[in-house]
Amino acid sequence: MPHAIRIHANGTPDVMRWEEVHLPAPGPGEARIRHTAIGINYSDVNVRRGGFYLARPPQFPLVLGNEAAGVVTDVGHGVSTVKPGERVVYAGMRGEFYEDTGAYAEERNVPVERLIPVPPGVTDQQAAAMMVKGFTASLIINRIFMPKAGDPVLIHAAASGVGLLLTQWSAHLGASVIGTVGSPEKARVAEKHGCKHAILYRETDFVAAVKAIAPQGVAAVYDGVGKDTFIPSFACIRPFGKAINYGNASGHVPPIELLHLAPKSLSVCRPGLSSYIRDVETMRTAAAEMFELVSKGALQIEISRTFPLRDAAAAHREIEARTNVGSMLLIP
Repeated sequence: MPHAIRIHANGTPDVMRWEEVHLPAPGPGEARIRHTAIGINYSDVNVRRGGFYLARPPQFPLVLGNEAAGVVTDVGHGVSTVKPGERVVYAGMRGEFYEDTGAYAEERNVPVERLIPVPPGVTDQQAAAMMVKGFTASLIINRIFMPKAGDPVLIHAAASGVGLLLTQWSAHLGASVIGTVGSPEKARVAEKHGCKHAILYRETDFVAAVKAIAPQGVAAVYDGVGKDTFIPSFACIRPFGKAINYGNASGHVPPIELLHLAPKSLSVCRPGLSSYIRDVETMRTAAAEMFELVSKGALQIEISRTFPLRDAAAAHREIEARTNVGSMLLIP
């Protein structure tokens, strides 16, 4: 029987258990995937901790994880779009990211409509590291705010998984990227990937530093940190600019008084990835664009560490400590 990381209750990384799980034969419209690389995302931490998502509570026990690459080993009745031996990747199912999790497993049955073929020039590890984070960056760039050449933008946690992709994508479009980072090492990584100005936020008042770099204000803020950075960032934005929060590494953004946006006519957005990739054609179009950007070298997938799947708790401790650079993976 295959193994998976399951939780029987919300809590610290200690609630994660390496357990045997029963996996039935793939049903109609499904394929069985033998995972070769599994992405780790902050949404996994949110599901494990509990209390973040506002809809119905989870049903335990559950297997964590939304994203993985692997090889098709079997298919259910009526499946003709994939066949055994093909390399595929997926990110999310049909619902929200706290629903239908299950990627932290050696094997899994997946609806074939959610499977994306991995092109020859992309490794399984690259594919598993780029989909959720890349789709998030694609959602922000293509649907929320696409910077123009010369636009200054502020990217918080610029050396994180999503932050590095937003940094590279924005620089590819000609934007002038200002990024906040937590260490000199992260500053070097961000600068290597297109960040023009890296601000060490633990040592420097980032608001003052951004104002010195862009006195007229930035066109947009891309913020995956949340509580500590989002509202203070309003002071850095130029009139009619946009503040975009896509993550909560430091906690939830507190309630916002709309009148505080009026002096500079700011716009605020909190995108949710599920709304973007729930539609299969939208998902596949976004994936094709990302693969093309990777093939052209415009996006480089930075994988800082890999962990054995059974050591997923150690990976969660590292991501919660906010010490990681780029993406981390679990390897079955």
